[in-house]
Formats: sequence, structure tokens, C-alpha cells
Amino acid sequence: MTTIDFLYFDAGGGHRAAATALKAVIEEQTRSWDVRMVNLQEILGPLDVFRKVTGLELQEIYNQMLARGWTLGSAQGLKFMHAVIRLYHGPSVRLLEKYWGTSRPDLVVSLVPNFNRAMFESLKNALPAVPYVTILTDIADYPPHFWMEKQDQFVICGSDKAVAQARTLGYTEDRIFRASGMILRPTFYQPVPVDRVAERKKLGLDPDRPTGLVLFGGQGSKVMLEIAERLSDTQLIFICGKNAGLADRLRRLPVQASRYVEGFTSEIPYYMSLADFFIGKPGPGSISEAVAMGLPVIVERNIWTLPQERYNADWVLERNAGLVLPNFRGIDGAVEGLLRELPRYQAAVKQIHNRAVFEIPDILAKILG
Repeated sequence: MTTIDFLYFDAGGGHRAAATALKAVIEEQTRSWDVRMVNLQEILGPLDVFRKVTGLELQEIYNQMLARGWTLGSAQGLKFMHAVIRLYHGPSVRLLEKYWGTSRPDLVVSLVPNFNRAMFESLKNALPAVPYVTILTDIADYPPHFWMEKQDQFVICGSDKAVAQARTLGYTEDRIFRASGMILRPTFYQPVPVDRVAERKKLGLDPDRPTGLVLFGGQGSKVMLEIAERLSDTQLIFICGKNAGLADRLRRLPVQASRYVEGFTSEIPYYMSLADFFIGKPGPGSISEAVAMGLPVIVERNIWTLPQERYNADWVLERNAGLVLPNFRGIDGAVEGLLRELPRYQAAVKQIHNRAVFEIPDILAKILG
């Protein structure tokens, strides 16, 4: 039995989701692999790196930042975080060496940014023959030292931009693998057997009215309130994640069109199947999920946008998958414009074929071979 460690953490939730989705597909394929989910935060927990500096764990800092909208200056915050990581690089490597010495995997797959230097170095020290792979769960890298480092490892990229970045860093062609997009849960590829008219009525929505789905990740975002107020006469479905307070405020807003507000749910494909377009942040997961469900997207990009997500907005424009706004103050005009040309945007979205979650197991098998 081949043992593979998938390393993730819970900053934002997308890293765990990608690892879980990939593990599920591998298990369905009945390969002779034992895939272990490894939370990097738990391995490095004894150091308390960020708790010593800020009083919070790294993933707590990130999730609080998203929920409260504290993303202004995040590029400078990333530089601070990298400085802290460099400061604790030696102790981190030693903790990881101890872990590899005990767990003894046959392959290590990182779905985590920022720590790939320490993870690679420690693995080479402890188990020099074991291959190390980084799967980018962002559409492109945000160099330096975010996803890719100058080291003799494998990378799996979900865009031409990321492949070009790997080449610039000196990765040879045999170390670069191109997947067709981001890792999505297998449920996004399964037909949703619903009667849209009946299901919209069940949620209190007008079955004949264009409907948008508003989603800002698992923590929600206060910008959803601004969107709700500016689109008071647009039929919308809001997914608020774990932000119960936000959901309550949205339900209390006066509206001119029907609305449905949901909290945390794993049924995103169901709600997307009832919508005609998507409004959200330019996160790689949410954009890719919307596109997989045939929804054109409206996102914003500005100084508040997380630096690693800024290229995603370029990708939307390059693929004609929707609209990019400097801010959501113009959301009413953007929705009006999108709906005028909805068939054209829908046709462009349907030309994007992402099968990454089914492709990557074969890539890992090739690396192991």
C-alpha cells in the first residue's frame, strides 16, 4: 500500500476542501493508496509561531480578516507573515523532520502556500527519496515565496499563467504538470436533478425572474449587505456561511424583489443550479464552482482584494466569463449589463472545461512511477 500525505490548513477553508475532494476521487478509483489528511497547523502547533506574535493562530487571523473585511493592506501583511515564517524556519524544519521520520510517507502533497520551503527542506533531510508535490489551489502564484520556491520538486498548476511562473523560477518541464483548472468537489460534475420552477417556488422566489447567487466564502462578508441594498429590486440567493449575524441582517432588510438567505450549507451545487449568475469575491474556488455550474460571474478587484486573488479577476476577463468591477458600488449597472448579454456570457462559460480533480490522481501516479 502506497502512503500519501495531503497537507492542508484551515485558513479560508479552500485548502481542506481541495484535499478532501481529491482524496474522495482517489478512493472512488480504488487505487492502492492510503491518503492521509495532515493538518499543518497541528504539526507546527508546539511552536505557536503566530500566536506568540499576535495571540492568534495563523488560520484564525486569516478567517477573522475575511469575515470582518480587514483585507486592506493584505500585501504588506503577507510580507510580515513571511518574515515571521523565516524567523521560525529552523524550528519548523526540525518539527517537520520529526513528523516525517514517524509517518514515513511515500509521497507528500502540499495544498498549502507559504510553508513549502520548510516542508520540502525537512522532507529531503528526513526522507530524501520521497517526492514532494505542491498543488496550487490559486489560479496563479503570488511570488515570491507564496506557492512556489526554487527547489527540486514537482508543481501542479491550474493555468497557463502558473506554468509560466514555474518556468521563470527554473522548474524543468518534467517537474511541471498542467491541470485544467482548480480542484472542485465531485458533486459539481454531477447533474442536479431539480425542477427549477418548483424549487424556486419552494424558496419563495419568482420562477420566471433572473436570479443571482451571492457568495463570499465560508465566512461571508459585510459587503453582501451593500450588494443587497443596491440590488433591492433584483432576485437574489445569499449564502452567508458561518456568519449567522450577517444572515439575520440580510433577512431584515427591506426589499422589492424576492430573496432567499441561507447560512452554512454544503449544497452549493443545488443553489447554483437555481441561479443565472454569480456575485462574489474573486476566490479561485468560488469562481471555478460558478463556472462549472454554467454561471457567469461578477467580481471586484481593488486595494481590498487579497493579493493572491488579483490575477483571478484577469482570468475572468481573459475567458470572457463575466465582469470585473473596481468596487460593488456599481453592482446595479453591472447586473443590468450582464443580463442584457447573458446568452453570450453563458456560452463563453460553457467553453471552460475543468476536470482537474479527475486529472490529478493520474499525475500523482506518474510522479510515483
